[in-house]
Amino acid sequence: MAQGRNSVWLLGDQAKARISFSDTSYNITSETRTIPFSDTQGNISDENGNLLMSSNGVFIADATGDTMMNGGGLNPGWGVINCPDGLCMSFANLFLPVPGDSTIYILFHQVAEITAPVGLDALEIYYSIIDISQNGGLGKVVSKNNVALSGVFSWGYAACKHANGRDWWITAMNDVANGLHTFLLTPDTLKYMGLQTFPIQNYPYGFAGQPLFSPDGTKFAFGGSYGINGMNYLSSITLLNFDRCDGTFSLDTVIDFTDNYISFASAFSPNSKYLYFSSLVHAFQYDTDAGGLLPHELIATLDTFYSPTPPFSVSFYLMYLAANGRIYLTSGNSVMDLHEIESPDSSGVTCNFNLHNVNIPCFNFRSVPNHPNYYLGRLVGSPCDTLTSINDPPEHDFRFKVFPNPVMDGNIKIMYLLPQNKSGKLEIYDVTGKVVYSQNLPPWSMMQAIALPNLAEGVYNVVVKSVAEWESKKIIVFKE
Repeated sequence: MAQGRNSVWLLGDQAKARISFSDTSYNITSETRTIPFSDTQGNISDENGNLLMSSNGVFIADATGDTMMNGGGLNPGWGVINCPDGLCMSFANLFLPVPGDSTIYILFHQVAEITAPVGLDALEIYYSIIDISQNGGLGKVVSKNNVALSGVFSWGYAACKHANGRDWWITAMNDVANGLHTFLLTPDTLKYMGLQTFPIQNYPYGFAGQPLFSPDGTKFAFGGSYGINGMNYLSSITLLNFDRCDGTFSLDTVIDFTDNYISFASAFSPNSKYLYFSSLVHAFQYDTDAGGLLPHELIATLDTFYSPTPPFSVSFYLMYLAANGRIYLTSGNSVMDLHEIESPDSSGVTCNFNLHNVNIPCFNFRSVPNHPNYYLGRLVGSPCDTLTSINDPPEHDFRFKVFPNPVMDGNIKIMYLLPQNKSGKLEIYDVTGKVVYSQNLPPWSMMQAIALPNLAEGVYNVVVKSVAEWESKKIIVFKE
């Protein structure tokens, strides 16, 4: 069963499917829906993993996969006219819940323009507002194509929770991808905070890397390539440090991984220690905690594989850290297989990079969702840890509850909050002290649904552990 705001990945342009993620696994199902995806994909679910809305940059869809009320006419511009089945732009959509209001969501979006002075850059940073309570819970776009900032912008948005645990930082790349425009989203306003530039290589023609924050919010990375006449690409990825209190960045390092192939992909490991990136042919891992003492390491090289038949060959295009703690890679072509990094928290080849091992029931062209860490808590003890009077429980608290109790049908749910950005473990003990069930708990989720049909009647002790803390609760199992 899927859980959490980041639990769904929508696949396909003509034939369509979705992947629903739990904390340890996934389920792939074919589906019928209207909205297709090429490259751009934003989506968001509720806390139980039920998809609320999605967008391909051309229109906003509701939970049924059809156009949301007033969701058409998104992104007036050249890109929509030329890509009516979904924009071909990486990370050009981003959904966020508006702080302090459980029914209002904001979509940041952009569109490529042929008239841009640099490549096919965007000329506006747009945002639209959605009220999910309207139209019988399917939602309505109540404000559309608002301009947050005009200028010239590279492709891609990223977001990170403010250190107060409530507000959001949002970033957009400048025109030559050597700087970041930053916005702050609060319950009352969206405020432009300015542009910060860095002494790094410019990418003046079609920057299209994946800008993203690490899950713990302390790092930021973006990669890119610059080629001449489609050949001899120079590729690098920039790693920055990030201050969640004031929204400022500082340069950590720039990693040159030029192999003459164009590059787009990047992703952080769940523990934020490792940064993954790739060209179309080679995939690499970099230890961000090594202080530059360890070089980036080659972890995978593409083979010759057609998915399903020639000319549909796989490649490395975009990366996606999913809610099950694994990283998935799409290809630059429409193909029917995904690559998977099985253990991204592990060093080097022990991360288990599996080539084209996830078969999907439709052709998928590049697209991955743009999901920030919706569950990053406040930075305890920081100067901006000031929202002590908010109604929600502090996100760093260690607590959990089990329901229903008594358990009648073997199905239980665990809702939990772990110590700041730490994973945990769930164990269920019988009266003899024997462990009858266990599973890992990821820090980016808040609820797990567990089916235990084989538990005998009796009293059990449910224990959640994280770092040096643990808590236990008793449950009673009845058989009807």
